[in-house]
Amino acid sequence: MPVDYPDLVIFDCDGTLVDTERISVRVNLQLLNEVGGDYTEAEVRELFVGASLETYATLVEARLGKPLEADWIQRWSDMFRGICERELEAVDGVVDALDGIAATGVPLCVASNGMLHDVVRNLGQVGIHDRFAGRIFSATDVAVGKPAPDLFLHAAADFDTAPERCAVVEDSVVGVLAARAAGMIVYAYAGGMTPAERLVGDGTHVFDDMRELPDLIRDTWAETAATR
Repeated sequence: MPVDYPDLVIFDCDGTLVDTERISVRVNLQLLNEVGGDYTEAEVRELFVGASLETYATLVEARLGKPLEADWIQRWSDMFRGICERELEAVDGVVDALDGIAATGVPLCVASNGMLHDVVRNLGQVGIHDRFAGRIFSATDVAVGKPAPDLFLHAAADFDTAPERCAVVEDSVVGVLAARAAGMIVYAYAGGMTPAERLVGDGTHVFDDMRELPDLIRDTWAETAATR
């Protein structure tokens, strides 16, 4: 492994590899406001981007003051999947980023709060699933999803890699918090739905162009790791 690079790079999926978060926000706004949630786009971005299904349901039910209907998740999934089939694309520049990191010989994996079948389908639809086949971890693999550190720690353990030797690429507040809690260095992508100022923090490098990621890791890794 290159000395100025981590031993493992862990990517989130939604909003980091595939541009699903914009679609998710659209679906949430339509369906939640149909049942009286009265959410603004800013609230949907803040509350739900990167959140696990359990967190999502808890927050919505608290807002509505009643349980979601039994078929709610299926309705949400059907609408989301339909739009993804027509519109989903890889995050701009991420293929270049993956190529650049792969050229170092450092392994890559995915750790997502999403359901495994959704992650696999979406990665396949944009043509990058083969880069991660057999190295995809989801919230169902652990007791508690992000923002708890469990999922990232699980991925690191599967590669027999110390957390402090891992870099995490994330785009959401909950994901960044999870990576920090796991003791990993974070590369926080601010080119999506989360403003850069909400991603800033200890051990975190914020950037807005995926093409810059391989060089950013090389330029910052060793110095950041030495201070932790």
